[in-house]
Parts: sequence; structure tokens; C-alpha cells
Amino acid sequence: MSEAKHLSSQFDSELNGISARVMELGGLVEAQIRHAIEALAQFSVEAAEQVEAVERRVNALEVEIDRELSTIIARRQPTARDLRLLIAFSKATANLERMGDEATRMARMCRSIIDSGAARALPTGDLRMAADLASGLLRKALDAFARLDTRAALAILKEDDLIDEEFDGFVRKLVTYMMEDPRKISPSLDLLFLAKAIERIGDHSKNVAELIIYLVEGRDVRHQTLQQIESELG
Repeated sequence: MSEAKHLSSQFDSELNGISARVMELGGLVEAQIRHAIEALAQFSVEAAEQVEAVERRVNALEVEIDRELSTIIARRQPTARDLRLLIAFSKATANLERMGDEATRMARMCRSIIDSGAARALPTGDLRMAADLASGLLRKALDAFARLDTRAALAILKEDDLIDEEFDGFVRKLVTYMMEDPRKISPSLDLLFLAKAIERIGDHSKNVAELIIYLVEGRDVRHQTLQQIESELG
């Protein structure tokens, strides 16, 4: 084996290692979101505590991935396409960690609602549906990222709009609920923050989908409309 070929195979191995770590991080964040949904659906303190327990591992893994990426860039001086891949890994890692933060925020809001004693009286059904949508969107984003599937990425961008619509509808319903019973304003505000955390999880999944298009096509589509992106992808 030539020296160049040997270096190339080492680099491929390092890239595969980073990819596996990013997927591991995604799996941890998925678990956080599942526990957060359980905390919301069952008003479970135990499920909320599980979210917070996983957060420490998520944060540590993000730091490890960033360190590995920096080392690879400094040592390998990658070509344009390989550099694009490393940048995509870095940005995906940041988005996943922020999703974990939102799941942790959800868990804390659930605990606040449980502590208030108002849990059972609050309209949480719509919120659980939105949370399931956001969780499913993350799963699809991770799968599309692993396969570098731009068509799946485009479908994720469309589905994020559904979560935004759910959020807007829930906010309108919550405002009406608070107007009808001002005593429910405080716990209802916790629900509003929960809804916002769910919407942000959807937004971060959308960011990962946009990274896939950037990686495969070399195009930054972050501020384009869906119609423009569809047209460019053909």
C-alpha cells in the first residue's frame, strides 16, 4: 500500500468514527426527547429526571466530537468536500446538543407543572401530538443524515411546517384557556414554554436537513423558500 493510500484509508476511518459519534449523540438526544414526552404524557417526575441524567452525557459527547473534529482539521488539512463534511458534522452536533437542551427544558417545565398541582386540568393532548411529531422529525433527520438523502431532507423541511402550524394553533387555544380561567395563567405559561421547546426541536431537525443538502449539493439553502429549494434540487 502506498503512503498516500494509507493516509487516505486512515482519514476515511477517522471520518467514519466521527460519523458514528454523531449518530450516538443523536440516539442520546432521541432518548431525552422520548423521556420528555413521557414526562408530559404521564406527568412523571421519574421520566423528567431521566432527561436531566442523560443531559450530562450529551454535553460531554458534544465536547469530545468537537475536539476530534478540530484535531482532524489541523492534522489532515482536508479538501473542500471533506471539509464540508467536517463542517456539517460540527453543525449537526451543535443542533443535536441544542435539541437536548430543549428536551431538558421540557422536563423542567413538566416538573414545574407537576409541582403546581394543576397538571391534570391542563389541555396537554395537542402538545403531546406536537411532541411526537418533533420526535419523529429528529429520527427522520438522523436517518437522512446517515444516508445523505436529499429527498428525505426536503420532506423534513415540509414536515417542520406542520409543527409550526401545531404550535400556532396551540398558542391560540392556550390564550383562550387563560382568558376563561385566570387562575390557570401560571401553569399555562409553563405549557407555552413547553410548546416553544417542542417547536425549537423541530427547527433544529430542519437545520440538520438543510445541512444534508449543503453537504451533498454544496448549496446553502438556509434562507430559501421551500419552492426555491425544490426547484434547485430538481
